[in-house]
Amino acid sequence: MAAPTHASAPTPPGDRRTGSQQSTTPRPGLRERKKVKTRLAIRKETYRLIAEQGYEATTVERIAAAADVSPSTVFRYFPTKEDIVLADEYDPVIEAQLRARPAGEHPLDSIRRVIVRGVTSTVTAERDEMVQRTRLMVEIPAVRARMAQTMAATSTVLVRVIADRAGRPHDDLEVRVRVAAVMGALREVLLYWAERGHQDDLAELMDAALLGVGAGWRP
Repeated sequence: MAAPTHASAPTPPGDRRTGSQQSTTPRPGLRERKKVKTRLAIRKETYRLIAEQGYEATTVERIAAAADVSPSTVFRYFPTKEDIVLADEYDPVIEAQLRARPAGEHPLDSIRRVIVRGVTSTVTAERDEMVQRTRLMVEIPAVRARMAQTMAATSTVLVRVIADRAGRPHDDLEVRVRVAAVMGALREVLLYWAERGHQDDLAELMDAALLGVGAGWRP
């Protein structure tokens, strides 16, 4: 979550559609598949290099060489090195899933269910990447700073959806404050999980934190 959307979104976290339902989704074209493949290769090599030689020693030039692309190509997909670590395509998925929740459901319940389901799916499929990403959030100030910026993008998505459901304008202060509390909780959970050596169940931590935030959030 929490980064500007790029070319093609992956399978939504927690997507439980049947095979027949999934088959109705148009398959990305060759160009889009190549973009996804390039992005994945850049990210894979970045994580490998960071694990081998550390964050600071992993330059964009080395990443480009390892991924067999030019440095300009890396920057075309990721504006900064921190974005390689943090960027994802989940904001449109989160928005679609929130808008699909029952209209009468409490907004925080909708957010909590979508986020927790997505985290569960992501940790199951990409635990090593999640561990490395959150460790870098703790250890590298530049990554942590960029994390705050990218989470602001997700905040904008959540504010838009919740405001629409409540029939309020997108700049409604109360909605913005409530969503800010949610995003702050998510940020602290990620840092807490990493600081404790990733031993806890991340989805359970997220669920408990969002329940706590919702204790003071009334319809």
